Amino acid sequence: MEFWHGFLLITSVHLLAAASPGPDFVLVSRETLTKGRRTGLICSLGITLGLSIHIIYSVLGLATVIAHSQPLLTAIKWLGGAYLIYLGWQGIWSKPKHPTAVIDNHSAEQSTASRVQNTTVANSTFSTLRRGFFCNVFNPKAPVYFVAIFTLVLSPGIPLWQLAIYGLWMMVLQMAWFSTVVILLSIPAILRRFQRFEHWIDRILGSAMIVLGLNLILRSR
Repeated sequence: MEFWHGFLLITSVHLLAAASPGPDFVLVSRETLTKGRRTGLICSLGITLGLSIHIIYSVLGLATVIAHSQPLLTAIKWLGGAYLIYLGWQGIWSKPKHPTAVIDNHSAEQSTASRVQNTTVANSTFSTLRRGFFCNVFNPKAPVYFVAIFTLVLSPGIPLWQLAIYGLWMMVLQMAWFSTVVILLSIPAILRRFQRFEHWIDRILGSAMIVLGLNLILRSR
């Protein structure tokens, strides 16, 4: 298959796949609506990095093995389902947030507060990135999907660099799509309305993730 023919095919198929509702979409929506644009974008980056794992093993030919090995596929479904339930459980126990008290203007206290705040932000960033990454990595539909999409463009003698470009482009598409979702959901007028009910959004979307996780586990039996 010619490079640009495969490129256009990958683009159209992956955009449709990225836009379809699933665990990644639910997680990004929850993070954006409850914590804002920055957190939503970090979560989107984590999902995109998770996609790289699927692309690497697909290019190496492991996706076919996973997709046709029932025990491996079942194990992935159980891991994915359990992780979604874990994320959902965190959302269900979300509580309303109260404004923090204003720290007085003693320089020592301000310095301590600044260090604590910087540490909290760093930890929060890594935690959000990790949630997005593992949500995508543990998606049990991914091996089957990547077998299908790479089979569409595979042909005898296709160079590795061409597959690598396709894989990188899929990551760009994934990040672009979820960044668009985050930007739309974080429009100030929309975000202000949602943040009034932040803990309820967390609980509702958390419940949705638990349902998705249970569905994966029950269907794997």
